[in-house]
Amino acid sequence: MRQRIPVVVQRSSRGRRVAARGLWTGAELVVTLGVVLLLLVVHQLWWTNRQARSGAEHQVRALQREWGEERGGDGAVPGVDPGGGSGDSEGSGGSGGSGGASGGGRAARSAPRWDQAYAVIRIPRIGLAAPVAQGISKSGVLDKGYVGHYPRTAQPGRPGNFALAGHRNTHGEPFRYINRLRRGDRITVETRDAVYTYTVDRTLARTSPRDGGVIAAIPRSNVKPYTGYTEASSYVTLTTCTPEFTSRYRLVVWGKLMDVRSR
Repeated sequence: MRQRIPVVVQRSSRGRRVAARGLWTGAELVVTLGVVLLLLVVHQLWWTNRQARSGAEHQVRALQREWGEERGGDGAVPGVDPGGGSGDSEGSGGSGGSGGASGGGRAARSAPRWDQAYAVIRIPRIGLAAPVAQGISKSGVLDKGYVGHYPRTAQPGRPGNFALAGHRNTHGEPFRYINRLRRGDRITVETRDAVYTYTVDRTLARTSPRDGGVIAAIPRSNVKPYTGYTEASSYVTLTTCTPEFTSRYRLVVWGKLMDVRSR
């Protein structure tokens, strides 16, 4: 009896030490995982926004500087493909018209090179000034904080539908607040040739991502057929994901061309 008591106590102490080490290791793993997840959230919600916004603001300034220099020079337009842009496997919807600009102004030139920023969109209501690039690829356009122009839709100022896409969350989120736009709000699109002013006319709060009718030449929802237009005109369409932080549905804002001012 006197020999067995110390042995029993020693074994119990060793078991407690093993259990304590296991709990400590598990706690370290949980904390490490939490830190990694927190860093991922910070990267996605803060760093991507900061990086994309900085790049987009730089591109806006670069475009304005380039246009100013060209107006003071020989008027050459570098980087424009006379044959227009090619298709994008991610794009959908109707094709744009090819006529001249409404209101007596000049229509935008043929589509620029793929992923090239060639216009600036401004929406005073939500404090937006962002570059517009050809195509809607994530890596080449949207994740840079740019607004993407849907392939095969009209260019600014031309009859048809100048259809655009932009992130609502992360990567600059240029279209985060387009749900706040109201009828009559102004949307301007600046190119090297002209400034096109559209006014917000209608909003579709939610539709399917496959609803290609909203970016057709005469925009009209295929999901909600009574929402949209029936007459040809010069439209602008803004599309983004909804609800926020999801991509389940699409939010759509439509506007009509009201004024064209040549540079």
